[in-house]
Amino acid sequence: MPYFLITCSCVYSAVVFLFQAILPEGVLEDALRASDVPPSVRAAFTVELSNGSARRIYNYDPRRNRAQRWQQLEAHGQDAGLDRVAQSWAQEEAPDGRLFPDDLADSLSGTVHITDRGDAWRIDYRPVPSVNDTDFDIWAIQNLRAEAWLDPLSRRFLRVDYTLPHPVAGPQGGRLVSFKQSYLLEYDPVWQLSYISTYKLAIEAQAAFRRFHQDYEAVILEATFFFATAEAETSYMAAHPNAKARPVETRAGTSHR
Repeated sequence: MPYFLITCSCVYSAVVFLFQAILPEGVLEDALRASDVPPSVRAAFTVELSNGSARRIYNYDPRRNRAQRWQQLEAHGQDAGLDRVAQSWAQEEAPDGRLFPDDLADSLSGTVHITDRGDAWRIDYRPVPSVNDTDFDIWAIQNLRAEAWLDPLSRRFLRVDYTLPHPVAGPQGGRLVSFKQSYLLEYDPVWQLSYISTYKLAIEAQAAFRRFHQDYEAVILEATFFFATAEAETSYMAAHPNAKARPVETRAGTSHR
């Protein structure tokens, strides 16, 4: 089972391969380029949120009036925890930002370890904070381990997993017992970008004789991508001549971040 150490000095700079003759050149950079979506890209999407006892389907479109952007389409079962998750998504300024793996470029800008598993590469790395991370995100990232799965033929990321190797004390007391976050990625050939199609989160924490548990899955059932402005689209098309622009009647917002 081949095992390689790779150092990436910056996001798209030349990657130093210790085994140049074995590893195809530019695979990691191409995968990062597809996942590093410009902030001006927006998405209208339908998402299914579910856990073991309930299921909700919502539609979000930033082109609608603010009060109408987040709409519930279906609800099955009763679960207050899942409703809180949905409320959290709805209250975000740009929930479509959840579809874009903005942290990959920053996290993979250091040393990574790649294991060739045959039909995919497993990339082990220590995640680093991105520019839009909160204080809690930064604390959590410093305690997590990460691995990404990459298809070397299509040069696209397939999956990313973040796990807590052992329980740790929280930044403001309490204890984070377990943490597992995974997302699966798909590729939009029209806009030539990778986006998160499935998101899974399982957290268990403990504080002051209380135990907190959250476990849910979000599946993107449908997504339409467009740009916040015509100028942003023109700039993107100039850098991606093979992308096929789709007409959008109404622009929306300025950023998904």
